[in-house]
Amino acid sequence: MDTAAATAAVGRSGPTPHPAAPHRPTALRPPPRLAALRAPRLDPYWIAGLFFLAYAALSFWRYRTFSTISWDLGIFEQAVRGYAHLRAPIVDLKGPGTNILGDHFSPILVLLAPFYRLLPSPLTLLTAQAALFALSAIPVTRAAARHLGRRRGLALGLAYGLSWGTQKAVDFDFHEIAFAVPLIAFALDAALRGRWNTAAYWAVPLVLVKEDLGVTAAAIGALALLRARRPAPLPLALVAFGLTATAVTLTLLIPAFNGSGSYDYWAKLGSHGGAGVPLDVALRTLLWVLLPTTGLLALRSPLLLVAAPTLGWRFLSHEPHYWGTDWHYSAVLMPVVFLALVDALPHARASARPWLRSYAHHLPAAVLATALALTTTLPLARLSEAATYRTPPPAVAAERLLDRIPDGATVESDVRPMSRLIGRAQVYWVGNTGGLTPRYVAVQCRDDDGHGDGREAERAVADAEARHPGAAYVVVGVAGEVAVLCRA
Repeated sequence: MDTAAATAAVGRSGPTPHPAAPHRPTALRPPPRLAALRAPRLDPYWIAGLFFLAYAALSFWRYRTFSTISWDLGIFEQAVRGYAHLRAPIVDLKGPGTNILGDHFSPILVLLAPFYRLLPSPLTLLTAQAALFALSAIPVTRAAARHLGRRRGLALGLAYGLSWGTQKAVDFDFHEIAFAVPLIAFALDAALRGRWNTAAYWAVPLVLVKEDLGVTAAAIGALALLRARRPAPLPLALVAFGLTATAVTLTLLIPAFNGSGSYDYWAKLGSHGGAGVPLDVALRTLLWVLLPTTGLLALRSPLLLVAAPTLGWRFLSHEPHYWGTDWHYSAVLMPVVFLALVDALPHARASARPWLRSYAHHLPAAVLATALALTTTLPLARLSEAATYRTPPPAVAAERLLDRIPDGATVESDVRPMSRLIGRAQVYWVGNTGGLTPRYVAVQCRDDDGHGDGREAERAVADAEARHPGAAYVVVGVAGEVAVLCRA
């Protein structure tokens, strides 16, 4: 066969087929949109969302089960209620006609007024607090991931959200420091990035949260000056502004609003008027602030300077409630110590000492493990209990009883019933009605065995009539350890 014939034969028969390649299963990949949700830049927002749900669920559980532990929720609801109706923040629980700005200077609460006007309920305040605390996890997680990598950033973000100081603050109904926590976190995150002006902008509103936080704002300005190592104008102005704002608030604004010409809490500073707080109690609290949260490594960061004002006034006070791990007083320290840890870890991991490098390498995981272990004894552990998601019948009965008090009525109340009444009635604290005889009295009614009965109701009537001579009260009902009385 000649060449032309051979070529024609090949053309007719086609090329020689190659053996088929072995089949390889295509790896399953998530759709592009789902993959985008797993992007590292979204990690801080997922953590914030997770903790918002957890904090809100815990707060709702406390409200639904009548587990309020302080009158602060009622105080702040009355203040926000005043703002929501374009009135002064009058808090009758502190005494008839008391302007809350004469007690603590927290005008930032006006930001909650539009939400409360739409949804007039203490749950509005509790939801806002849950959102604010959760919001602070964003800069903490973001800074940790930026300096330490994604996995360690996630570990420290989760540990921060589980920190005992934050959990205890969520468990304490509502407090104005909920605004301070994210402001401090965002300010220190900006400081870690060397954005001194941004840090100052975040710190300025602290003077509107509470009167002592102007000094914390000044400390953030001092930190910026220390880290910048040059006289930056805005941080320098922040130092002067924070100190001046605190001085003006304590000596002029608060005395003007309360009419007494003084700041009532001066009496809690120093040793006069109280036995003082034992040194060992204060030192144990300091260890709680620094050891389980940072393994003491935060002591290597100048960011810890921002904690000095809060710790300073606590040391100057003889008030025992300012110490220990209860209440809300350590919440503003949590973003400080965690971001101080973020600042200290990269230097420790590059240390010439092998033990320090190893310690810093394992510390984020250890801090998270510690936070998880401690949470078994902290408020968020209740979310793992089935009873948390059921409303107990006594609470339902107590709420129905309180619904029998008409809107707009004058009510004298103690801690447990007040949160169900403030949004629709004029509520006063028991024994502090300023001579006004209330139409209704709503009080906790419980015997030594933990149950309310007729004898306790009779005692509540006798106590009410002793507080208001000339008035006679009858029992409307007793339910869920709550007694409601009505003036005859």
